[in-house]
Amino acid sequence: MNYKLIADVSRSLLLARWKQTLVAAIGVTFSITMFISLLSFMSGLNDLLDGLIINRTPHIRLYNEIKPSAQQPVSLSEKYRDHYNFISKVKPKKERLEIYNNAAIMSYLKKDDRILGIAPKITTQVFYNVGAIDLAGAINGIDVEAENKLFLFQNYVTDGNYVDLKNTPNSIILGKGLSEKMLADIGDVIQVTTSRGERMPLKVVGFFQSGLQDIDNTQSYASITTTQKLLAESGSYITDIQVKLKDINLAPAMALEYQNLFDLEAIDIQTANSQFETGSSVRTIISYSVGITLLIVAGFGIYNILNMMIYEKMDSIAILKATGFSGKDVNRIFITIALSIGIFGGILGLIFGFGLSALIDQVPFNTQALPTIKTYPVNYNPVFYVIGAVFSIVTTYLAGYFPSRKASKIDPVIIIRGK
Repeated sequence: MNYKLIADVSRSLLLARWKQTLVAAIGVTFSITMFISLLSFMSGLNDLLDGLIINRTPHIRLYNEIKPSAQQPVSLSEKYRDHYNFISKVKPKKERLEIYNNAAIMSYLKKDDRILGIAPKITTQVFYNVGAIDLAGAINGIDVEAENKLFLFQNYVTDGNYVDLKNTPNSIILGKGLSEKMLADIGDVIQVTTSRGERMPLKVVGFFQSGLQDIDNTQSYASITTTQKLLAESGSYITDIQVKLKDINLAPAMALEYQNLFDLEAIDIQTANSQFETGSSVRTIISYSVGITLLIVAGFGIYNILNMMIYEKMDSIAILKATGFSGKDVNRIFITIALSIGIFGGILGLIFGFGLSALIDQVPFNTQALPTIKTYPVNYNPVFYVIGAVFSIVTTYLAGYFPSRKASKIDPVIIIRGK
């Protein structure tokens, strides 16, 4: 079998009908271009939407939850052990939200190789005093450096510097919506009252904007030290331990493990944000479906062109077979034609797809809800380009395989006799 001869014959057939060849290649190029740009844009959009919630949510959150006692005193009494006890309207037991022995727990967590990092936190309900009006909200007491390292806190601070929260005593960073309600500017001093009735002045050192209006209208951030002082608690007081893992898929199992080990409530990110993961999965499936459909349509276009080429080149195929070319050689010729179209169109599609993605990445995207986002999000994941290249070759191969089988079975005697 002479591969050079087969290549020469394939090239001659391609150039003989170069307009049809060009149309087929353009079809593959367009499909790959749209496949790459669509997946890049949709994946970037998924990353953006996930970042609003999921990337700012700990993979595992450890906390104390106020709930009714599992066993009531009457159930523990020997006198009534064999009785049925019907108790209604059970009130929660009296306990604090503080995580006891949190220093030992955090020390244990830091030694776990599965954990990327931990960040302590205090969550408390407060009232923001605006003249005679009290606005209900919440303050998150955070370890500034740990919060920024694990949850990219600085990306959401639109005015001021997040480090000032640590360096300036009795300071606060307000949500953008909350600051507008309070008419507060950086440098102003606001009054905050806790649920216990304790009031404290705090200096505004910045504003943050998460992109979620409900959060921006009610929440604010202070350092852990400031929050402990606000609540008149000791320096060991914290209400939450936020855990970020190296592998997010381990979160459900590890949450259950820590819940049993530390006797605390533990919620994993999959449970806390299942609706967001579902939305991301659906968008990804839609993107892949549309992209693959484009490739399949291009494959059918190549199939039709090769079919027409076979009908038009019946005499040429008959002459090839009469001069010694076998059915397998004819098969290889038309598969070579199909793969040539797929490879050439695929390479151009990958280049144009990258160029279109880069162009989308430069389009301005300005919205008040997402002040840190300046252009449309695009994800340049190499996997998309690998998938596009593989599909362009596979679809064009299949598109050429069936017409080539038909061409290989042509009887040259019948064709020549008919001519």
